[in-house]
Amino acid sequence: MMALKAALFDLDGTLLDSLPLITSTFQKAFKQFNIPWGNGDVVKWIGRPLVEIARHFAGNERWEEFINLYQSIYAVDHDCYTRLYPGAIETLAGLKQEEVHLGIVTSKRRPATMRSLEFLRLTDLFNVIITANDVARHKPDPEPVLKALEILDISPDNAVFVGDSPFDIASGKRAGVYTVGVTWGMADSEELKRCKPDELLDDWKGLHNFFITNKF
Repeated sequence: MMALKAALFDLDGTLLDSLPLITSTFQKAFKQFNIPWGNGDVVKWIGRPLVEIARHFAGNERWEEFINLYQSIYAVDHDCYTRLYPGAIETLAGLKQEEVHLGIVTSKRRPATMRSLEFLRLTDLFNVIITANDVARHKPDPEPVLKALEILDISPDNAVFVGDSPFDIASGKRAGVYTVGVTWGMADSEELKRCKPDELLDDWKGLHNFFITNKF
């Protein structure tokens, strides 16, 4: 059994109940760009860097304009929508008390990441924060997870990565860490099961109990 030294978390849909904000922002941006909403296919892209999403849906000629619009809408609506999932702060504080190093591994850009963490007064809980600005290759590549562990000087054998999307699970598995999929965010349980995480949990109470009862 491993000795748990680091717990890494995805941000949106895992720690933060921010999917309504992200979805609403995309809807407004799509409307202004006259991009068909369709079946909300963009939601399946959440978890990838905004640059990749913008290039795909707005095209190579207007992707920068799309990003600027997205960010301006997001900034206006941020504080009204952004919330922590119930139970998250208690779990994080408990891990911190047990001297487990905490990290964020997100495909969100650093300014937006730090705004959310500062708004919710979470910044001081985390020993490392890896964003889209900090790596050349993004999830599902293992680079973001490995970069966080490199900064912490902790082996993948002693780390857990918790995330709500297939990109999170793939990134964690490729990095060699223990992966925990959570079903309260972007992907449902069936989609996550296909990614074969080491653990699959349905609520923050279950995640809290996972950390308490597993003697790593």
